[in-house]
Amino acid sequence: MAEASRSRVPLLLSLPALLFFAALLVTPLVMIAVLSFQSFDLATGATGGATLSNFADTLGDPYYHTIFLRTVGIALATTVLCVLIGAPEAYFLSRMRPPWRSIFLIVTLSPLLISVVVRTLGWALLFGRNGVINNVASGLGLTSGPIPMLYTIQGVVIALVHVAVPFMIISVWAALQRLDPKVVRAAQSLGAGETTIFIRIILPQIVPGILSGSLIVFALAASAFATPAIIGGRQLKVVATATYDEFLGTLNWPLGAAIAIVLLIVNATIMLTYNRLLERRYARFAQ
Repeated sequence: MAEASRSRVPLLLSLPALLFFAALLVTPLVMIAVLSFQSFDLATGATGGATLSNFADTLGDPYYHTIFLRTVGIALATTVLCVLIGAPEAYFLSRMRPPWRSIFLIVTLSPLLISVVVRTLGWALLFGRNGVINNVASGLGLTSGPIPMLYTIQGVVIALVHVAVPFMIISVWAALQRLDPKVVRAAQSLGAGETTIFIRIILPQIVPGILSGSLIVFALAASAFATPAIIGGRQLKVVATATYDEFLGTLNWPLGAAIAIVLLIVNATIMLTYNRLLERRYARFAQ
């Protein structure tokens, strides 16, 4: 009896957090899932009764196929660029000496203190036909006309990288903090070069940070709304903006809920598959 009561202590201690989590996340997801199976009428809106027509429209319409492929492509490109930028930056930050390390770390993470909308509007001003980038390029004679950056996939990816790269840096930084500097010094004393030390010692230990950071970045990029809506405009739709249009444009809430559920399933499938594949490769590499 005493052992059984002690085994229930962690569950009882975590129960308030679980209830709070269920109230804020699980309950809305269940409501969205229920709404996605309802019918829609232009006169009455969402009606009762279960139907799969919303999912059939989402999965069977080539229009939504294009939107989903565009969303996944933007999220993958953003994730790759964040890994290529964030992982080396976190490593260089970890090699700096105080107080420069703290100063540059604050500078790197300072964009998180500014609203995503404000940062995205800043990129819109830079990308415009008369924006800073085009004016500087034309003033230096580098281009003969405006560079199309606003309302393009490339512009959306660049803005999303600026939004998401601090999360990659934080994840890799946390992994680097667990790295024992004595191991690096031991490798140097045995004659190992910087490249060998990075590949054989540092990289295997920061792979978990890269994994967690890439998952966070992919989830943020795939579900982003403000940045694609401002930089991409009405012509370059992603799943989040398409869902917004169904909810507040056509008022077809069941179809919007179905699109959101499909996005959730696609994101979860991609992230779980990526996690499984990278963990297997990491295990082989570590051996």
